[in-house]
Amino acid sequence: MVSDKMNKTVVVAVENRFPHPIYQKIVSRTTRYKVHDAENTCQLGDRVKIIETRPLSATKRWAVSKVLNQRTKSMEASK
Repeated sequence: MVSDKMNKTVVVAVENRFPHPIYQKIVSRTTRYKVHDAENTCQLGDRVKIIETRPLSATKRWAVSKVLNQRTKSMEASK
């Protein structure tokens, strides 16, 4: 998760790695999704699982299924 500044919405970055069709070097593409977080439970740096839902707004079509890894207090203190 890369942003939690909106109310009930978080921005999740999904990184897709694939080999380049001609040069076969691994290429990374990052796609950012606006995801519905009904309880505002996600924090910056969390890893989350998202599922597709009906359109909730003009740009929001995903919802948080569950939080896989929560950012700990020790991570916040080190920054």
